[in-house]
Amino acid sequence: MGRPVTLFTGQWADLPLETVCQKAKAFGYDGLELACWGDHFEVNKANDSYCKAKRSLLDRYGLKLFAISNHLVGQAVADRIDERHKSILPDYVWGDGDPEGVRKRAAEEMIKTGEAAKRLGVSIVNGFTGSPIWHLIYSFPAVPQKMIDDGYADFAKRWIPILDVYHELGIRFGLEAHPTEIAFDIASARRTLKAVDNHPNFGFNFDPSHFGYQGVDYVKFIYEFSDRIFHVHMKDAGWSEALAEAGVFGGHTEFGTKGRYWDFRSLGRGNINFEEIIRALNRIGYNGPLSVEWEDSGMDREHGAAEACAYVKSVDFPPSDMAFDAAFNK
Repeated sequence: MGRPVTLFTGQWADLPLETVCQKAKAFGYDGLELACWGDHFEVNKANDSYCKAKRSLLDRYGLKLFAISNHLVGQAVADRIDERHKSILPDYVWGDGDPEGVRKRAAEEMIKTGEAAKRLGVSIVNGFTGSPIWHLIYSFPAVPQKMIDDGYADFAKRWIPILDVYHELGIRFGLEAHPTEIAFDIASARRTLKAVDNHPNFGFNFDPSHFGYQGVDYVKFIYEFSDRIFHVHMKDAGWSEALAEAGVFGGHTEFGTKGRYWDFRSLGRGNINFEEIIRALNRIGYNGPLSVEWEDSGMDREHGAAEACAYVKSVDFPPSDMAFDAAFNK
């Protein structure tokens, strides 16, 4: 029996949750990972009765729940706030748009997300953290190391109080390491953990699609942070072996534009080696869900989501409980 395969609802938040439940069940999923936007899971409404109703809805369709995700609000906790954030944040978090006020309200909302997760009966909150230093990613003009140090210190100042509350609640936060975040590869993830003093409630929602096209060893990431892999996103990306018009940084083009070096792909149709990912997850003893975050701008999403579910179930396998040559022993 493989790990449960769930569907992250973030890319389906334009549909009512019950419609997503119906579709996910028909596609073959074992459960959902609820996004904290749309009507899928509304933190500001998540009292006991609200959480009970969400559980009852999933139970009606035989769907399990292991995690909720609040990427959009999490992004604003430590980010450089500008007009882009207004479109992704609840009005009560955006407020008057004053950057420091937005960051403080976002932090309060992430604490409430942890409290809501506990009422819902899950122990994982996934999301983004934002980054005060992502804009310094390319070092010209030369970036003094103090600016980077100060950025990590600012991130820690904003996130450690949230993580401390999560510790009291028994909730773990899984950062989806990703360009634009404080951690986006192995080196920056290592530095991020150091910044929060290896806080026991901070880890990663592992998603290989954000590493491969960068040239980051995504299998090594699993081994490097084996005790910090709290949750797993199954998501593919394809990149070109040839030179491209729009390189790793995307050339300010939209996803799906012809001539890009890389793009997200439906599971099994990109370059990510999921065989090695499953073997690595087996070696570190990860037994949590494999959550499909489906994105492919060139494919119908219902076709893709059904195909992805079948693919993940076909590629997943349990580890061996014996050496293959043990049968030769007398």
